[in-house]
Amino acid sequence: MAPTTLARRRALLALAAAVAGGCTLAPRGTRDERLRLADAGRAWDAPVAARVLPELPAAPDWRDCLRRAFLANGDLEAAWRAWQAAVARIDVASAYPNTNLAVGYEYAFSGGSLKAWDRSTVSVGFDPMQNLSFPTKVLAAGRVALAEARAEGERFLAMKFDLQRRVLDAWLAHALTAEKLRLQRETLALARLGAQSAAGRVEAGATGRELFEAEVEAALAEDALARLEAELRGERAALNGLLGRAPEAPLAPPAALPAPRPLPADDARLLATAAAASPDLAALAHAATAREHALDFAKQQLIPDFNPFGGFTGSLEQVAGIMASLPIRVPMILGAVRESRALLARAEATARQARLDRDAAFVATLAALRDAERQAALVRDRVLPAAERTLASARGAYTAGGLGYPELAAAERLMLELRGLLAEARIARERRLAELEALAGLDVETLA
Repeated sequence: MAPTTLARRRALLALAAAVAGGCTLAPRGTRDERLRLADAGRAWDAPVAARVLPELPAAPDWRDCLRRAFLANGDLEAAWRAWQAAVARIDVASAYPNTNLAVGYEYAFSGGSLKAWDRSTVSVGFDPMQNLSFPTKVLAAGRVALAEARAEGERFLAMKFDLQRRVLDAWLAHALTAEKLRLQRETLALARLGAQSAAGRVEAGATGRELFEAEVEAALAEDALARLEAELRGERAALNGLLGRAPEAPLAPPAALPAPRPLPADDARLLATAAAASPDLAALAHAATAREHALDFAKQQLIPDFNPFGGFTGSLEQVAGIMASLPIRVPMILGAVRESRALLARAEATARQARLDRDAAFVATLAALRDAERQAALVRDRVLPAAERTLASARGAYTAGGLGYPELAAAERLMLELRGLLAEARIARERRLAELEALAGLDVETLA
């Protein structure tokens, strides 16, 4: 066998081996996206059975609940898995060559004195069932996959903030109901004391109507207490579900209402910061970018594909060639281009409207938060002090014998109702704050 023939054959086999190994034409930014994915999903690397979740204290605060929820919640892990699958699709879309290697062997049974080796023909080429795409097409497909993966990553971040909102809302509801229970127990004690006082007055000659009304009031107070206890159990079950725990797992509410979380008073700064940080809007922006690359990919279908091939017949001949696949389905390609252009316009319109809707929701939620702050300040700074003075005066008059117990009890009930109103205003403010964080995609502690 001639040296040149052997060298050509070895080169052909080496080329075939290199092509068979394959590579990827992954777009720039793929590595950064993989690092983001790995950093966000460290908690889910281990199998479910091997994971160790943080134990909660008997009465966890909102930070304890969030720490547990981020590690245990199945919805959040599912969002991360969707992101993981989208990142894996980058390699699928940008793998090159995009078709399999086809190796053929033929043996000629013709007459003559040819050696068996010279009767053998070996051919190497790409799978004729699928063309080898022009490299720019693969690059465009990879860019589409990367943009879709980035959108999925932003959806994961949005899911994380939505989970944070739901956990905070459930924990705040738990805390508010516990505060209402404390106030209702005082109300019930007051009603029972009123019933005892009315019974004494009846024994002293008063009519039975007053006793009847006091007993009804006490019965209704007991019913309200029982309803709040049932509500607390339901809220505990809902919060345990978000934390990946059994519904009846012990979970004591906080002993007092949480202190208000700090929030800058500059609303203009809040609006400007939120406009740039929303993961929902970022996801829509990446989705629109994916549609741009998809349009570019559709246009490139007019570029012919080329399938190189080579082979040799023993030591007699070596052959190399290339086959072109010419796109003649022009109406179909142009239709795909029009479809991609329409999908791009739809994505841009969706993103534009989503930004308007999100900005409106942010402004409305911020207004509700400021109103809750105003109401809480009004009750705390003006109404409660006036009620406390009235109650102190009523207690003094009652002790001096100048005021009856029903009038004193009315002042006591008013004080309890105002404390409940203040608690509701404070919790409403914290709930609106959690909604703002979910809309903006940032923690307010970073602003404060």
